[in-house]
Amino acid sequence: MAATKKIRVLIVDDSLVFREVILRGLSSDPGIQVVATAVDPFDASDKILQYKPDVMTCDVEMPRMNGIEFIRRLLPQYVLPIVVVSSVSEAVFDAMKAGAVDFVTKPDVSSVRSVEGFIHELIRTIKIASQAKVLGTEIMHDDRMISGKVAEAKDSGRIIAIGASTGGTEAIYRVLKALPAEMPGIVIVQHIPPLFSRMFAERLDQSVSLAVKEAEHGDRLEPGRVLIAPGDRHIRVKKIGDYYKVECFEGDKVNGHCPSADVLFESVAKEAGNRAIGVILTGMGYDGAKGLLAMRRRGARTIGQDEKSAVVYGMPKVAYEIGAVEKQTGLSEIPHALLSILAKDSPG
Repeated sequence: MAATKKIRVLIVDDSLVFREVILRGLSSDPGIQVVATAVDPFDASDKILQYKPDVMTCDVEMPRMNGIEFIRRLLPQYVLPIVVVSSVSEAVFDAMKAGAVDFVTKPDVSSVRSVEGFIHELIRTIKIASQAKVLGTEIMHDDRMISGKVAEAKDSGRIIAIGASTGGTEAIYRVLKALPAEMPGIVIVQHIPPLFSRMFAERLDQSVSLAVKEAEHGDRLEPGRVLIAPGDRHIRVKKIGDYYKVECFEGDKVNGHCPSADVLFESVAKEAGNRAIGVILTGMGYDGAKGLLAMRRRGARTIGQDEKSAVVYGMPKVAYEIGAVEKQTGLSEIPHALLSILAKDSPG
């Protein structure tokens, strides 16, 4: 039986300490081979050509050229899945926008437990990245807002639920950026670490027409408002009279995740029934598929991202295969699909 091909990784970090931590940690996994390390983007460029890695890990703060600018310049010339390794900073979202596949937060190197958790997460992320699609700039950077009739959002009692994982921060931005402010309330699960979920919500709030915030227990879901699940809490919706509120709570991981899209979707199926629209976006694994199916069975309209536009066609694929997805479409068409559903279902 042929041996499984190892994932060839290039480590780029100006810190000797972190290069060694990552090198030692990744080398412990039999499925990964570190082919080289680099101290800055110029060193990395030479080693990409020399070693032809499958995945590159890249720091953000580096001398001579930062990681974001490096990613921006590199990808048009050399298509390579990139995992950003960074301290807690909003810069990771700039790296995602530039074309990186995912990010992992740097650990406290004085804590063995912190380093072990970091290595475990980095190995998992590299394995996902090795299967990810690096999307072209024409897909990533179409930020035009669409126009269209929105259903009577204030009176419709409708809600929209979205689930996403790897590649999702940029996909969610693209969907929300294209939507007008008069949308029904939207609640989102994005698999993302704590702290980053708040940064992500604040960043979206500054760049889209809708009002976006990290969800807090008891928040009302209102027209024109988007609530993002905290990075370490499940989220579900609850109907109270004629409005919906969200409940955020600690719990075991579901399908390997907290927050879980299935937890959200199943609550939406129960509480909103045919007044809901569910959307499942890019991501590895199967979180959200069963919950989206529950939504569809209760009369909700459901949309799934297609393979061509997904960074990782995992979650949408499983949802599609089990019959949870009513309409499968490209990322840029999802806002149109949402508006079309709202317009058709609008009274009168």
